[in-house]
Amino acid sequence: MSSHAHAGGSTVHAPMAEPSGFIRKYIFSVDHKVIGIQYFLLALTAVVIGIVLSLLMRFHLVWPNATLPFVSGGQMSQEQYLALVTMHGTIMVFFVLTTAPQGGFGNYFLPIQIGAPDMAFPRLNMLSFWVTFLAFVCIVAAFVVPGGAPISGWTGYTPLSGLGEITGPGEGWGQTLWIVSISLFCLASLLGALNFIATTIDLRAPGMSLMRMPLTVWGWFVTAILGLLAFGVLLAGGILLLLDRSAHTSFFIPAGLVVNDQLQAHSGGSPLLWQHLFWFFGHPEVYIAILPGMGVASHVLSTFARKPVYGYRAMAYAICAIGFLGFMVWGHHMFVSGMSPYSGFAFSVLTMSIGVPSAIKTFNWLGTLWGGKIQFKSPMLFALGFVSLFVSGGLSGLFLAQPAVDNMLHATYYVVAHFHLVMGVAAIFGIFAATYFWFPKMFGRMMNEPLGKIHFWFTFVGAYCIFMPMHFIGIAGGIRRYADASAVGFLAHLQPVHEFMTIAAFITGAAQLFFLFNFFYSLKFGPKASKNPWNATTLEWDTDSPPPIDNFGGHYPSVFRGPYEFSVPGAADDFIPQWVEPSQVARVR
Repeated sequence: MSSHAHAGGSTVHAPMAEPSGFIRKYIFSVDHKVIGIQYFLLALTAVVIGIVLSLLMRFHLVWPNATLPFVSGGQMSQEQYLALVTMHGTIMVFFVLTTAPQGGFGNYFLPIQIGAPDMAFPRLNMLSFWVTFLAFVCIVAAFVVPGGAPISGWTGYTPLSGLGEITGPGEGWGQTLWIVSISLFCLASLLGALNFIATTIDLRAPGMSLMRMPLTVWGWFVTAILGLLAFGVLLAGGILLLLDRSAHTSFFIPAGLVVNDQLQAHSGGSPLLWQHLFWFFGHPEVYIAILPGMGVASHVLSTFARKPVYGYRAMAYAICAIGFLGFMVWGHHMFVSGMSPYSGFAFSVLTMSIGVPSAIKTFNWLGTLWGGKIQFKSPMLFALGFVSLFVSGGLSGLFLAQPAVDNMLHATYYVVAHFHLVMGVAAIFGIFAATYFWFPKMFGRMMNEPLGKIHFWFTFVGAYCIFMPMHFIGIAGGIRRYADASAVGFLAHLQPVHEFMTIAAFITGAAQLFFLFNFFYSLKFGPKASKNPWNATTLEWDTDSPPPIDNFGGHYPSVFRGPYEFSVPGAADDFIPQWVEPSQVARVR
Protein backbone atom coordinates (compact mmCIF):
# COMPACT_ATOMS: atom_id res chain seq x y z
CA MET A 1 0.00 0.00 0.00
CA SER A 2 1.65 3.23 -1.10
CA SER A 3 1.51 6.57 0.65
CA HIS A 4 0.08 9.45 -1.35
CA ALA A 5 0.02 12.50 0.88
CA HIS A 6 0.16 13.86 4.40
CA ALA A 7 -2.81 15.68 5.85
CA GLY A 8 -2.45 17.21 9.30
CA GLY A 9 -1.17 14.50 11.61
CA SER A 10 -2.23 11.59 9.42
CA THR A 11 -0.84 9.65 6.47
CA VAL A 12 -3.24 9.23 3.54
CA HIS A 13 -3.38 5.87 1.75
CA ALA A 14 -5.49 4.45 -1.02
CA PRO A 15 -8.69 3.00 0.49
CA MET A 16 -8.78 -0.77 0.98
CA ALA A 17 -11.55 -2.72 -0.75
CA GLU A 18 -13.83 -4.86 1.42
CA PRO A 19 -14.04 -8.56 0.52
CA SER A 20 -17.19 -9.59 -1.32
CA GLY A 21 -19.23 -12.61 -0.32
CA PHE A 22 -20.44 -13.78 3.06
CA ILE A 23 -17.91 -16.63 3.43
CA ARG A 24 -14.88 -14.47 2.73
CA LYS A 25 -16.15 -11.54 4.78
CA TYR A 26 -17.42 -13.27 7.93
CA ILE A 27 -16.21 -16.89 8.00
CA PHE A 28 -12.75 -17.21 6.46
CA SER A 29 -11.93 -13.55 6.94
CA VAL A 30 -8.40 -12.17 7.15
CA ASP A 31 -9.63 -8.95 8.81
CA HIS A 32 -8.25 -8.90 12.34
CA LYS A 33 -11.47 -7.31 13.64
CA VAL A 34 -13.68 -10.12 12.33
CA ILE A 35 -11.19 -12.67 13.68
CA GLY A 36 -11.23 -10.94 17.06
CA ILE A 37 -15.03 -11.18 17.17
CA GLN A 38 -14.81 -14.85 16.17
CA TYR A 39 -12.44 -15.50 19.07
CA PHE A 40 -14.74 -13.60 21.41
CA LEU A 41 -17.84 -15.56 20.35
CA LEU A 42 -15.91 -18.83 20.68
CA ALA A 43 -14.91 -17.83 24.23
CA LEU A 44 -18.51 -16.81 24.99
CA THR A 45 -19.71 -20.26 23.91
CA ALA A 46 -16.97 -21.92 25.95
CA VAL A 47 -17.72 -19.93 29.11
CA VAL A 48 -21.40 -20.90 28.98
CA ILE A 49 -20.37 -24.57 28.84
CA GLY A 50 -17.81 -24.04 31.60
CA ILE A 51 -20.35 -22.37 33.90
CA VAL A 52 -22.88 -25.16 33.36
CA LEU A 53 -20.23 -27.76 34.23
CA SER A 54 -19.25 -25.87 37.40
CA LEU A 55 -22.89 -25.61 38.51
CA LEU A 56 -23.32 -29.36 38.00
CA MET A 57 -20.24 -29.92 40.18
CA ARG A 58 -21.54 -27.67 42.94
CA PHE A 59 -24.98 -29.31 42.77
CA HIS A 60 -23.44 -32.76 43.17
CA LEU A 61 -21.30 -31.68 46.13
CA VAL A 62 -24.39 -30.62 48.06
CA TRP A 63 -26.88 -33.25 46.81
CA PRO A 64 -24.69 -36.23 45.84
CA ASN A 65 -27.60 -38.70 45.80
CA ALA A 66 -29.91 -36.61 43.63
CA THR A 67 -31.39 -38.27 40.54
CA LEU A 68 -30.47 -36.43 37.34
CA PRO A 69 -32.37 -37.35 34.17
CA PHE A 70 -29.48 -36.49 31.85
CA VAL A 71 -26.93 -38.67 33.71
CA SER A 72 -26.55 -42.31 32.73
CA GLY A 73 -27.62 -44.42 35.69
CA GLY A 74 -29.61 -41.59 37.22
CA GLN A 75 -27.02 -40.64 39.85
CA MET A 76 -23.69 -39.02 39.07
CA SER A 77 -20.76 -41.36 39.72
CA GLN A 78 -17.42 -40.28 41.14
CA GLU A 79 -15.82 -40.76 37.73
CA GLN A 80 -18.43 -38.53 36.10
CA TYR A 81 -17.74 -35.87 38.72
CA LEU A 82 -13.99 -36.05 37.95
CA ALA A 83 -14.82 -35.72 34.25
CA LEU A 84 -16.71 -32.49 35.06
CA VAL A 85 -13.68 -31.22 37.01
CA THR A 86 -11.37 -32.04 34.10
CA MET A 87 -13.50 -30.49 31.39
CA HIS A 88 -14.48 -27.40 33.40
CA GLY A 89 -10.84 -26.59 34.12
CA THR A 90 -9.63 -27.27 30.59
CA ILE A 91 -12.38 -25.29 28.85
CA MET A 92 -12.12 -22.31 31.19
CA VAL A 93 -8.31 -22.04 31.23
CA PHE A 94 -7.66 -22.58 27.53
CA PHE A 95 -10.82 -21.57 25.69
CA VAL A 96 -11.97 -18.69 27.89
CA LEU A 97 -9.16 -17.14 29.94
CA THR A 98 -6.61 -17.46 27.13
CA THR A 99 -8.89 -17.03 24.13
CA ALA A 100 -11.00 -13.98 25.05
CA PRO A 101 -8.40 -11.47 26.36
CA GLN A 102 -5.63 -12.25 23.88
CA GLY A 103 -7.33 -13.81 20.87
CA GLY A 104 -10.50 -11.70 21.10
CA PHE A 105 -9.66 -8.20 22.30
CA GLY A 106 -5.97 -8.43 21.45
CA ASN A 107 -6.68 -9.35 17.85
CA TYR A 108 -9.28 -6.64 17.49
CA PHE A 109 -7.57 -3.70 19.17
CA LEU A 110 -3.80 -4.16 19.13
CA PRO A 111 -3.41 -3.12 15.46
CA ILE A 112 -5.79 -0.17 15.89
CA GLN A 113 -4.13 1.03 19.09
CA ILE A 114 -0.72 1.16 17.39
CA GLY A 115 -2.12 2.72 14.20
CA ALA A 116 -1.73 -0.33 11.91
CA PRO A 117 -4.11 -1.36 9.09
CA ASP A 118 -4.09 -5.06 10.12
CA MET A 119 -1.98 -7.74 11.76
CA ALA A 120 1.43 -8.43 10.22
CA PHE A 121 0.31 -11.83 8.84
CA PRO A 122 -3.45 -11.77 8.16
CA ARG A 123 -3.71 -15.28 6.70
CA LEU A 124 -1.72 -16.72 9.59
CA ASN A 125 -4.17 -14.93 11.87
CA MET A 126 -7.12 -16.62 10.18
CA LEU A 127 -5.35 -20.00 10.39
CA SER A 128 -4.72 -19.46 14.10
CA PHE A 129 -8.42 -19.00 14.80
CA TRP A 130 -9.57 -22.01 12.82
CA VAL A 131 -6.99 -24.28 14.47
CA THR A 132 -8.28 -22.99 17.83
CA PHE A 133 -11.84 -23.75 16.69
CA LEU A 134 -10.78 -27.27 15.71
CA ALA A 135 -9.22 -27.70 19.15
CA PHE A 136 -12.52 -26.62 20.73
CA VAL A 137 -14.44 -29.14 18.61
CA CYS A 138 -12.06 -31.89 19.80
CA ILE A 139 -12.49 -31.04 23.49
CA VAL A 140 -16.28 -30.92 23.21
CA ALA A 141 -16.27 -34.20 21.27
CA ALA A 142 -14.67 -35.85 24.33
CA PHE A 143 -18.11 -35.71 25.98
CA VAL A 144 -19.73 -37.98 23.39
CA VAL A 145 -17.11 -40.58 22.48
CA PRO A 146 -17.27 -44.09 24.04
CA GLY A 147 -16.12 -43.90 27.65
CA GLY A 148 -16.88 -40.20 27.90
CA ALA A 149 -14.68 -37.31 28.99
CA PRO A 150 -11.31 -37.88 30.71
CA ILE A 151 -10.92 -37.96 34.50
CA SER A 152 -7.25 -36.95 34.80
CA GLY A 153 -7.87 -33.30 35.74
CA TRP A 154 -7.06 -30.24 33.64
CA THR A 155 -3.35 -30.92 34.30
CA GLY A 156 -3.53 -34.39 32.71
CA TYR A 157 -1.08 -35.95 35.18
CA THR A 158 0.65 -39.16 34.17
CA PRO A 159 0.54 -42.12 34.52
CA LEU A 160 -3.27 -41.78 34.80
CA SER A 161 -3.43 -39.96 31.45
CA GLY A 162 -0.78 -42.07 29.71
CA LEU A 163 -1.99 -45.67 29.87
CA GLY A 164 -5.37 -45.71 28.17
CA GLU A 165 -8.69 -47.28 29.14
CA ILE A 166 -7.21 -49.52 31.81
CA THR A 167 -6.90 -46.57 34.21
CA GLY A 168 -10.60 -45.71 34.19
CA PRO A 169 -13.62 -44.36 32.29
CA GLY A 170 -12.79 -41.57 29.87
CA GLU A 171 -9.11 -42.53 29.67
CA GLY A 172 -9.53 -44.04 26.22
CA TRP A 173 -10.81 -41.90 23.37
CA GLY A 174 -11.79 -39.09 25.72
CA GLN A 175 -8.23 -38.62 26.98
CA THR A 176 -6.81 -38.90 23.48
CA LEU A 177 -9.12 -36.16 22.24
CA TRP A 178 -8.12 -34.04 25.24
CA ILE A 179 -4.44 -34.34 24.32
CA VAL A 180 -5.13 -33.65 20.63
CA SER A 181 -7.21 -30.61 21.57
CA ILE A 182 -4.53 -29.14 23.83
CA SER A 183 -1.82 -29.79 21.22
CA LEU A 184 -3.85 -28.05 18.50
CA PHE A 185 -4.51 -25.14 20.87
CA CYS A 186 -0.77 -24.83 21.52
CA LEU A 187 -0.06 -24.77 17.78
CA ALA A 188 -2.68 -22.07 17.20
CA SER A 189 -1.32 -20.02 20.10
CA LEU A 190 2.21 -20.19 18.69
CA LEU A 191 0.97 -18.87 15.35
CA GLY A 192 -0.92 -16.07 17.09
CA ALA A 193 2.04 -15.17 19.31
CA LEU A 194 4.34 -14.72 16.30
CA ASN A 195 1.75 -12.46 14.71
CA PHE A 196 1.31 -10.29 17.81
CA ILE A 197 5.05 -9.84 18.28
CA ALA A 198 5.73 -8.98 14.64
CA THR A 199 2.78 -6.56 14.51
CA THR A 200 3.85 -4.72 17.66
CA ILE A 201 7.47 -4.40 16.59
CA ASP A 202 7.03 -3.56 12.91
CA LEU A 203 3.68 -1.83 12.32
CA ARG A 204 3.52 1.00 14.85
CA ALA A 205 2.38 4.38 13.55
CA PRO A 206 4.82 7.30 13.19
CA GLY A 207 5.56 8.66 16.65
CA MET A 208 4.30 5.50 18.42
CA SER A 209 7.43 4.66 20.43
CA LEU A 210 7.35 1.78 22.90
CA MET A 211 6.83 4.22 25.74
CA ARG A 212 3.82 5.74 23.98
CA MET A 213 2.01 2.42 23.61
CA PRO A 214 -1.13 1.94 25.72
CA LEU A 215 -0.67 -0.46 28.61
CA THR A 216 -3.17 -2.77 26.90
CA VAL A 217 -0.66 -3.18 24.06
CA TRP A 218 2.11 -3.86 26.58
CA GLY A 219 -0.07 -6.57 28.13
CA TRP A 220 -0.81 -8.24 24.78
CA PHE A 221 2.82 -7.92 23.63
CA VAL A 222 4.34 -9.52 26.74
CA THR A 223 1.58 -12.15 26.76
CA ALA A 224 2.52 -13.07 23.18
CA ILE A 225 6.17 -13.50 24.21
CA LEU A 226 5.08 -15.74 27.09
CA GLY A 227 2.89 -17.76 24.73
CA LEU A 228 5.72 -18.18 22.22
CA LEU A 229 8.02 -19.58 24.91
CA ALA A 230 5.48 -21.59 26.92
CA PHE A 231 3.06 -23.19 24.46
CA GLY A 232 5.91 -24.85 22.55
CA VAL A 233 6.89 -26.75 25.71
CA LEU A 234 3.35 -28.01 26.29
CA LEU A 235 3.03 -28.94 22.61
CA ALA A 236 6.15 -31.08 22.89
CA GLY A 237 4.81 -32.66 26.08
CA GLY A 238 1.47 -33.40 24.41
CA ILE A 239 3.18 -35.12 21.47
CA LEU A 240 5.28 -37.27 23.84
CA LEU A 241 2.18 -38.17 25.85
CA LEU A 242 0.38 -39.23 22.67
CA LEU A 243 3.37 -41.43 21.81
CA ASP A 244 3.23 -43.05 25.25
CA ARG A 245 -0.45 -43.85 24.71
CA SER A 246 -0.38 -44.95 21.07
CA ALA A 247 3.21 -46.03 20.27
CA HIS A 248 3.98 -47.57 23.70
CA THR A 249 6.97 -45.36 24.35
CA SER A 250 7.94 -44.62 27.95
CA PHE A 251 8.62 -40.92 28.31
CA PHE A 252 6.30 -40.54 31.31
CA ILE A 253 5.48 -44.14 32.34
CA PRO A 254 7.86 -45.78 34.83
CA ALA A 255 8.88 -49.44 34.97
CA GLY A 256 7.13 -51.93 37.21
CA LEU A 257 3.77 -50.13 37.19
CA VAL A 258 0.82 -52.39 38.05
CA VAL A 259 -2.70 -51.20 37.20
CA ASN A 260 -5.77 -53.37 37.87
CA ASP A 261 -3.45 -56.31 38.66
CA GLN A 262 -1.77 -55.98 35.26
CA LEU A 263 1.92 -55.21 34.87
CA GLN A 264 2.35 -52.41 32.34
CA ALA A 265 4.89 -52.94 29.55
CA HIS A 266 6.72 -49.66 30.08
CA SER A 267 10.14 -48.85 31.46
CA GLY A 268 12.30 -45.85 32.23
CA GLY A 269 9.73 -43.05 32.09
CA SER A 270 9.21 -40.32 34.66
CA PRO A 271 5.78 -38.99 35.69
CA LEU A 272 7.60 -35.98 37.15
CA LEU A 273 8.89 -35.09 33.67
CA TRP A 274 5.28 -34.43 32.60
CA GLN A 275 4.74 -32.26 35.67
CA HIS A 276 7.83 -30.21 34.84
CA LEU A 277 6.79 -29.78 31.20
CA PHE A 278 3.20 -28.98 32.09
CA TRP A 279 3.98 -26.46 34.82
CA PHE A 280 6.77 -24.81 32.85
CA PHE A 281 3.87 -23.89 30.60
CA GLY A 282 1.28 -23.77 33.37
CA HIS A 283 2.60 -20.93 35.47
CA PRO A 284 3.26 -18.58 32.54
CA GLU A 285 -0.29 -19.50 31.53
CA VAL A 286 -1.48 -17.77 34.72
CA TYR A 287 0.07 -14.55 33.40
CA ILE A 288 -1.10 -15.22 29.85
CA ALA A 289 -4.60 -15.07 31.38
CA ILE A 290 -4.05 -12.12 33.72
CA LEU A 291 -1.63 -9.72 31.95
CA PRO A 292 -4.16 -8.58 29.33
CA GLY A 293 -6.59 -7.93 32.20
CA MET A 294 -3.93 -5.83 33.93
CA GLY A 295 -3.54 -3.78 30.78
CA VAL A 296 -7.30 -3.32 30.42
CA ALA A 297 -7.68 -2.37 34.10
CA SER A 298 -4.93 0.25 33.82
CA HIS A 299 -6.48 1.61 30.63
CA VAL A 300 -10.02 1.80 32.00
CA LEU A 301 -9.06 3.16 35.44
CA SER A 302 -7.18 6.05 33.85
CA THR A 303 -10.02 6.83 31.43
CA PHE A 304 -12.75 6.94 34.07
CA ALA A 305 -10.63 8.60 36.77
CA ARG A 306 -9.77 11.31 34.19
CA LYS A 307 -6.13 11.07 35.29
CA PRO A 308 -2.93 9.81 33.66
CA VAL A 309 -1.79 6.36 34.73
CA TYR A 310 0.36 6.86 37.82
CA GLY A 311 3.91 5.77 37.00
CA TYR A 312 3.36 4.69 33.40
CA ARG A 313 6.95 3.52 32.88
CA ALA A 314 6.93 1.56 36.13
CA MET A 315 3.69 -0.09 35.03
CA ALA A 316 5.18 -1.12 31.67
CA TYR A 317 8.36 -2.44 33.29
CA ALA A 318 6.28 -4.29 35.91
CA ILE A 319 4.41 -6.14 33.13
CA CYS A 320 7.77 -7.19 31.66
CA ALA A 321 9.10 -8.21 35.10
CA ILE A 322 6.03 -10.33 35.84
CA GLY A 323 6.45 -12.05 32.47
CA PHE A 324 10.17 -12.69 33.07
CA LEU A 325 9.76 -14.01 36.63
CA GLY A 326 6.78 -16.13 35.59
CA PHE A 327 9.16 -18.59 33.92
CA MET A 328 11.17 -19.16 37.09
CA VAL A 329 8.52 -20.33 39.54
CA TRP A 330 6.87 -23.40 38.01
CA GLY A 331 8.28 -25.59 40.79
CA HIS A 332 5.94 -24.12 43.40
CA HIS A 333 3.20 -26.28 41.85
CA MET A 334 5.35 -29.31 42.72
CA PHE A 335 6.27 -28.72 46.37
CA VAL A 336 4.53 -32.00 47.30
CA SER A 337 6.35 -34.01 44.60
CA GLY A 338 9.31 -34.80 46.87
CA MET A 339 11.65 -32.14 45.49
CA SER A 340 14.82 -31.19 47.33
CA PRO A 341 14.27 -28.65 50.14
CA TYR A 342 16.92 -26.50 48.48
CA SER A 343 14.95 -26.46 45.23
CA GLY A 344 11.80 -25.74 47.19
CA PHE A 345 13.49 -22.81 48.92
CA ALA A 346 14.68 -21.38 45.58
CA PHE A 347 11.23 -21.65 44.02
CA SER A 348 9.69 -20.14 47.15
CA VAL A 349 11.96 -17.07 47.06
CA LEU A 350 11.36 -16.55 43.34
CA THR A 351 7.60 -16.92 43.84
CA MET A 352 7.62 -14.27 46.56
CA SER A 353 9.62 -11.98 44.28
CA ILE A 354 6.73 -11.77 41.81
CA GLY A 355 4.89 -9.92 44.56
CA VAL A 356 7.17 -6.91 43.95
CA PRO A 357 6.04 -5.99 40.40
CA SER A 358 2.50 -7.03 41.31
CA ALA A 359 2.57 -4.64 44.27
CA ILE A 360 3.96 -1.87 42.04
CA LYS A 361 0.97 -2.30 39.76
CA THR A 362 -1.49 -2.38 42.65
CA PHE A 363 -0.17 0.77 44.32
CA ASN A 364 0.02 2.55 40.97
CA TRP A 365 -3.63 1.67 40.32
CA LEU A 366 -4.46 3.26 43.66
CA GLY A 367 -2.31 6.24 42.74
CA THR A 368 -4.20 6.59 39.47
CA LEU A 369 -7.50 6.69 41.33
CA TRP A 370 -6.33 9.05 44.08
CA GLY A 371 -7.72 12.53 43.52
CA GLY A 372 -9.40 11.61 40.25
CA LYS A 373 -12.84 12.62 39.02
CA ILE A 374 -14.08 9.04 39.08
CA GLN A 375 -16.98 8.08 36.82
CA PHE A 376 -18.61 4.86 37.99
CA LYS A 377 -19.58 3.49 34.58
CA SER A 378 -19.87 -0.26 34.01
CA PRO A 379 -16.33 -0.65 32.58
CA MET A 380 -14.93 1.22 35.60
CA LEU A 381 -16.82 -0.97 38.06
CA PHE A 382 -15.44 -4.15 36.51
CA ALA A 383 -11.91 -2.69 36.42
CA LEU A 384 -12.20 -1.88 40.13
CA GLY A 385 -13.54 -5.39 40.71
CA PHE A 386 -10.52 -6.77 38.85
CA VAL A 387 -8.14 -4.94 41.19
CA SER A 388 -10.05 -6.12 44.27
CA LEU A 389 -10.14 -9.77 43.19
CA PHE A 390 -6.51 -9.77 42.01
CA VAL A 391 -5.31 -8.45 45.37
CA SER A 392 -7.55 -10.76 47.42
CA GLY A 393 -6.50 -13.82 45.46
CA GLY A 394 -2.86 -12.80 45.38
CA LEU A 395 -2.62 -12.47 49.16
CA SER A 396 -3.55 -16.11 49.66
CA GLY A 397 -0.75 -16.99 47.25
CA LEU A 398 1.81 -15.66 49.75
CA PHE A 399 0.97 -18.60 52.03
CA LEU A 400 1.09 -21.18 49.26
CA ALA A 401 4.54 -19.90 48.28
CA GLN A 402 5.91 -21.40 51.52
CA PRO A 403 6.68 -25.14 51.03
CA ALA A 404 5.87 -26.03 54.65
CA VAL A 405 2.43 -24.39 54.40
CA ASP A 406 1.74 -25.63 50.87
CA ASN A 407 2.40 -29.22 51.92
CA MET A 408 -0.59 -28.96 54.24
CA LEU A 409 -2.89 -26.98 51.93
CA HIS A 410 -1.99 -28.29 48.47
CA ALA A 411 -4.71 -30.94 48.23
CA THR A 412 -7.40 -28.73 49.77
CA TYR A 413 -9.99 -26.22 48.59
CA TYR A 414 -7.62 -23.42 49.70
CA VAL A 415 -5.73 -23.82 46.42
CA VAL A 416 -8.98 -23.88 44.42
CA ALA A 417 -10.06 -20.62 46.08
CA HIS A 418 -6.68 -18.99 45.46
CA PHE A 419 -6.36 -19.65 41.75
CA HIS A 420 -10.03 -19.00 41.02
CA LEU A 421 -9.80 -15.53 42.56
CA VAL A 422 -6.42 -14.44 41.23
CA MET A 423 -6.50 -16.10 37.82
CA GLY A 424 -10.08 -17.08 37.04
CA VAL A 425 -12.57 -14.54 38.32
CA ALA A 426 -10.11 -11.62 38.15
CA ALA A 427 -9.42 -12.38 34.48
CA ILE A 428 -13.16 -12.72 33.83
CA PHE A 429 -13.68 -9.26 35.34
CA GLY A 430 -10.99 -7.95 32.98
CA ILE A 431 -12.93 -9.50 30.08
CA PHE A 432 -16.16 -7.88 31.27
CA ALA A 433 -14.44 -4.48 31.68
CA ALA A 434 -13.08 -4.75 28.13
CA THR A 435 -16.48 -5.80 26.76
CA TYR A 436 -18.39 -2.89 28.29
CA PHE A 437 -15.59 -0.45 27.37
CA TRP A 438 -15.02 -1.46 23.74
CA PHE A 439 -18.52 -2.65 22.79
CA PRO A 440 -19.34 0.81 21.31
CA LYS A 441 -16.24 0.69 19.13
CA MET A 442 -16.72 -2.93 18.03
CA PHE A 443 -20.43 -2.79 17.23
CA GLY A 444 -21.29 0.92 16.99
CA ARG A 445 -23.86 0.80 19.80
CA MET A 446 -23.89 1.38 23.55
CA MET A 447 -24.69 -1.29 26.13
CA ASN A 448 -27.34 -0.60 28.77
CA GLU A 449 -25.74 1.00 31.86
CA PRO A 450 -28.33 -0.01 34.53
CA LEU A 451 -28.18 -3.64 33.37
CA GLY A 452 -24.38 -3.45 33.40
CA LYS A 453 -24.35 -2.26 37.00
CA ILE A 454 -26.84 -4.93 38.11
CA HIS A 455 -24.63 -7.50 36.41
CA PHE A 456 -21.54 -6.15 38.18
CA TRP A 457 -22.92 -6.17 41.72
CA PHE A 458 -24.41 -9.64 41.49
CA THR A 459 -21.18 -11.01 39.99
CA PHE A 460 -18.83 -9.16 42.36
CA VAL A 461 -20.65 -10.09 45.56
CA GLY A 462 -21.32 -13.59 44.25
CA ALA A 463 -17.66 -14.23 43.46
CA TYR A 464 -16.66 -13.40 47.02
CA CYS A 465 -19.51 -15.48 48.44
CA ILE A 466 -18.35 -18.49 46.44
CA PHE A 467 -14.59 -18.34 46.87
CA MET A 468 -13.86 -16.66 50.20
CA PRO A 469 -15.56 -19.46 52.24
CA MET A 470 -13.56 -21.93 50.13
CA HIS A 471 -10.37 -20.73 51.86
CA PHE A 472 -11.82 -21.68 55.24
CA ILE A 473 -12.94 -25.08 53.97
CA GLY A 474 -9.36 -25.67 52.83
CA ILE A 475 -7.89 -24.61 56.18
CA ALA A 476 -10.37 -26.94 57.88
CA GLY A 477 -9.08 -29.84 55.77
CA GLY A 478 -11.65 -29.94 52.95
CA ILE A 479 -10.10 -32.08 50.21
CA ARG A 480 -10.54 -30.94 46.62
CA ARG A 481 -11.59 -33.41 43.92
CA TYR A 482 -13.69 -35.41 46.42
CA ALA A 483 -17.00 -36.14 44.72
CA ASP A 484 -18.91 -36.63 47.99
CA ALA A 485 -17.42 -34.93 51.03
CA SER A 486 -20.56 -35.62 53.06
CA ALA A 487 -19.57 -39.30 53.21
CA VAL A 488 -16.30 -38.45 55.00
CA GLY A 489 -16.79 -38.09 58.74
CA PHE A 490 -14.30 -35.31 59.46
CA LEU A 491 -15.64 -33.23 56.54
CA ALA A 492 -19.37 -33.62 57.23
CA HIS A 493 -19.54 -30.47 59.36
CA LEU A 494 -18.40 -28.42 56.35
CA GLN A 495 -21.51 -29.27 54.31
CA PRO A 496 -23.43 -26.12 55.34
CA VAL A 497 -20.60 -24.03 53.91
CA HIS A 498 -20.78 -26.00 50.66
CA GLU A 499 -24.52 -25.36 50.57
CA PHE A 500 -23.95 -21.61 50.98
CA MET A 501 -21.36 -21.57 48.19
CA THR A 502 -23.61 -23.59 45.91
CA ILE A 503 -26.56 -21.23 46.38
CA ALA A 504 -24.21 -18.29 45.72
CA ALA A 505 -22.91 -20.05 42.58
CA PHE A 506 -26.39 -20.56 41.15
CA ILE A 507 -27.36 -16.93 41.84
CA THR A 508 -24.09 -15.68 40.29
CA GLY A 509 -24.55 -17.95 37.28
CA ALA A 510 -28.11 -16.68 36.80
CA ALA A 511 -26.82 -13.09 36.98
CA GLN A 512 -24.82 -13.72 33.80
CA LEU A 513 -28.17 -13.76 31.97
CA PHE A 514 -28.24 -9.98 32.53
CA PHE A 515 -24.98 -9.74 30.58
CA LEU A 516 -26.08 -12.06 27.79
CA PHE A 517 -29.37 -10.19 27.34
CA ASN A 518 -27.60 -6.82 27.48
CA PHE A 519 -24.98 -7.93 24.95
CA PHE A 520 -27.29 -9.38 22.31
CA TYR A 521 -30.09 -6.83 22.79
CA SER A 522 -27.63 -3.94 22.48
CA LEU A 523 -26.22 -5.35 19.24
CA LYS A 524 -29.46 -4.39 17.51
CA PHE A 525 -31.31 -1.98 19.77
CA GLY A 526 -28.63 -0.20 21.78
CA PRO A 527 -28.24 3.59 21.30
CA LYS A 528 -25.85 4.39 18.46
CA ALA A 529 -22.34 5.18 19.67
CA SER A 530 -20.25 8.16 18.63
CA LYS A 531 -16.61 7.88 17.65
CA ASN A 532 -15.41 8.54 21.19
CA PRO A 533 -18.21 8.08 23.76
CA TRP A 534 -15.82 7.83 26.73
CA ASN A 535 -13.69 10.88 25.77
CA ALA A 536 -10.66 8.59 25.66
CA THR A 537 -7.22 9.31 24.24
CA THR A 538 -5.89 6.27 22.37
CA LEU A 539 -5.98 5.67 18.62
CA GLU A 540 -8.99 3.34 18.43
CA TRP A 541 -11.17 6.35 19.31
CA ASP A 542 -9.94 8.28 16.25
CA THR A 543 -11.79 6.02 13.82
CA ASP A 544 -15.43 5.22 13.13
CA SER A 545 -17.55 2.92 15.30
CA PRO A 546 -17.21 0.20 14.10
CA PRO A 547 -13.93 0.80 12.21
CA PRO A 548 -13.68 0.41 8.42
CA ILE A 549 -11.90 -2.51 6.80
CA ASP A 550 -8.46 -0.84 6.99
CA ASN A 551 -9.18 0.63 10.46
CA PHE A 552 -8.68 4.30 9.61
CA GLY A 553 -10.37 4.76 6.23
CA GLY A 554 -7.06 5.43 4.48
CA HIS A 555 -6.05 8.25 6.88
CA TYR A 556 -3.48 6.71 9.22
CA PRO A 557 -2.68 8.75 12.31
CA SER A 558 0.62 9.97 13.67
CA VAL A 559 1.23 9.97 17.42
CA PHE A 560 2.33 13.08 19.30
CA ARG A 561 2.15 12.12 22.98
CA GLY A 562 1.61 9.34 25.48
CA PRO A 563 -1.62 7.36 25.80
CA TYR A 564 -3.07 8.84 29.00
CA GLU A 565 -3.06 12.64 28.71
CA PHE A 566 -6.00 13.46 30.97
CA SER A 567 -6.57 16.68 32.95
CA VAL A 568 -3.51 18.40 31.45
CA PRO A 569 -2.97 21.83 33.11
CA GLY A 570 -3.85 24.65 30.72
CA ALA A 571 -5.81 22.48 28.27
CA ALA A 572 -9.41 23.44 27.53
CA ASP A 573 -10.61 19.81 27.55
CA ASP A 574 -9.83 17.23 30.22
CA PHE A 575 -8.29 14.88 27.64
CA ILE A 576 -5.81 15.26 24.77
CA PRO A 577 -5.90 12.38 22.25
CA GLN A 578 -2.68 10.87 20.97
CA TRP A 579 -3.41 11.84 17.37
CA VAL A 580 -3.99 15.59 17.91
CA GLU A 581 -1.06 17.77 16.85
CA PRO A 582 0.33 20.10 19.54
CA SER A 583 -0.68 23.15 17.51
CA GLN A 584 -4.30 21.96 17.49
CA VAL A 585 -4.67 21.45 21.26
CA ALA A 586 -7.20 23.93 22.62
CA ARG A 587 -5.85 25.98 25.51
CA VAL A 588 -7.61 27.87 28.28
CA ARG A 589 -7.55 31.59 27.49
